[in-house]
Amino acid sequence: MTLCVLLWARPGAESGLIAYEDQVLDIASGYGGRVLQRARSGGDDGQPLEIQLLEFPTAQAVAEFMADGRRQGLAGERDRVIARTEVIDVQLVGAIRQGDAGRSVTPAGG
Repeated sequence: MTLCVLLWARPGAESGLIAYEDQVLDIASGYGGRVLQRARSGGDDGQPLEIQLLEFPTAQAVAEFMADGRRQGLAGERDRVIARTEVIDVQLVGAIRQGDAGRSVTPAGG
């Protein structure tokens, strides 16, 4: 199961969001969660500050991670630093090879 997580920081809490996510993603590893990629924007113009691609072995592993007592114990910190979160269940479709950026790419089988 692959998730794209979009995170918006509360004003002035950008470093707090990053620190919180460092802690929570460490907990996720105990449930087979892997960080495929973390990326950051400036968080300007309504954009999320952090974008994550996460992989878990099953939906059950995600549910167990979400219910983890350590994660739940950080709820106050989460509320203090994170204004909004969107989680999207996604399927990875492959990577763009070096030199292919900007070119039209025909999907496999298409």
